[in-house]
Amino acid sequence: MRAIIYDVAVSADGYIAGPDADITKFPASGPIVDEYLERLKSYSCVIMGRATYEFGYRFDLKPGANPYPHMRCVVFSRHIDLPADTEVEIVRESTAERIERLKANGTGPIYLCGGGQFAGWLLSLGMIDRLRIKRAPIFLGGGTRLFGDRTEGFEARLLTSKLYDDGFVYQVFDLST
Repeated sequence: MRAIIYDVAVSADGYIAGPDADITKFPASGPIVDEYLERLKSYSCVIMGRATYEFGYRFDLKPGANPYPHMRCVVFSRHIDLPADTEVEIVRESTAERIERLKANGTGPIYLCGGGQFAGWLLSLGMIDRLRIKRAPIFLGGGTRLFGDRTEGFEARLLTSKLYDDGFVYQVFDLST
């Protein structure tokens, strides 16, 4: 079965985006970003919710375009409206069974892209296998939390931790415990 990996930048106070989905405080270059871009090549599929997909519109993503052309892209949303010639798959009924089928079929790991609410839902189902955090030395004070509104704690096992000269910390956690 393929692993779902939440590979995400997060502020020191636990936000993946600031108020109004602002990500400008996160750097767009540097060693940790280079390593992330290299890791993207290893994923065979990307999953995300509607808000994360539509966030791409701010960066000139056209409705229906695949933001990661080398991967199969699956957007989970009951309400997204995309053109008929869309390059992404839309899943309108988000169920544990649908996630299990996605994990059972395919050739490589699944990249969970952004989306605190969607990530929180997947975590509550026990569907996230690994968490890769790029912890930035910034404090956003509000915005989108790592796991959305989820407040329940959970077990994790630290697999890797690396400190960068610029203050970033990269950590990998096994959530399948």
